[in-house]
Parts: sequence; C-alpha cells; structure tokens
Amino acid sequence: MQLTNDYIVGLVDGEGSFTAYVRNLKDSKERARRVRIEPRFYIKLIERDKAVLHALKDFFGCGSVYFQKDTRKNHQHCYRYEVFNRKELQEIIIPFFKKNRLHFSSKQKDFKIFCDLMDGMHKGIHLTDSGLEKLFVLKQQMH
Repeated sequence: MQLTNDYIVGLVDGEGSFTAYVRNLKDSKERARRVRIEPRFYIKLIERDKAVLHALKDFFGCGSVYFQKDTRKNHQHCYRYEVFNRKELQEIIIPFFKKNRLHFSSKQKDFKIFCDLMDGMHKGIHLTDSGLEKLFVLKQQMH
C-alpha cells in the first residue's frame, strides 16, 4: 500500500490524535506513574483497516501497531498505530506535520499544543514541579 502525504494528513485529521498524559501534582488520588509526562501520537482504526496502520508504520519507519480490544456493546475491535518514543516524535512525526499542515482547526490546535509540550520537555520544564504544572495547564487546552 502506497500512502501519500495528503492521504496521511486526511487520515490524521479524521482519526488521529496528538495527546499527552501530564501528571497533575495536585491530585492525590491519581495513580502513581514513573514518568511525569507521556506524549503520544496515534491513529485507531477498525480491525479490517489495520493494513493502513501497518503502511503508516512503514511510511514513518517508527511506532507500533497493536490490537486494542473493545468490550463495549456495538463496538468493533480496533488496531492502533502509536508513536510514543520522544526522539521519533521530535525527529519524524512533528516535522512531517509541520511540513504537511493539518486541515481541521481543532487538530491544528492540538498539534500546536503538542509541539509546545514537546518543546517544554526538550527544555526540561517538566523536571520541576512548577514547570510540570504549567505543562498540565497547557495540556488541558487540548481537545
């Protein structure tokens, strides 16, 4: 399967997500995690379309495709292509979407915030409690 840049942009506009888990230091009920921030780019499709996800993995040369069981009534099992390695996000995924602009304003906004979060991490802001709090507030602006 040969993917074009425009096809990938359209697919991500419709089915993709730029997101991050950011630890809320003020929430004492939150599960303890070993990391303070976990950025992720992913696309989730139904099982019969998983070949597209494998083609994306080949196109970008990074990330993973895995099965995501859905036990909700009237929902199909899905597969997910996901990139969570920070270096791959910074060097492959972000440059691609800076060069190939997303069309939906909501997706553009999430991508910009995602880039800001990644930039903050690159600068080490997430290593201090006050910096992590700033990143948490920024993350709350995402869709």
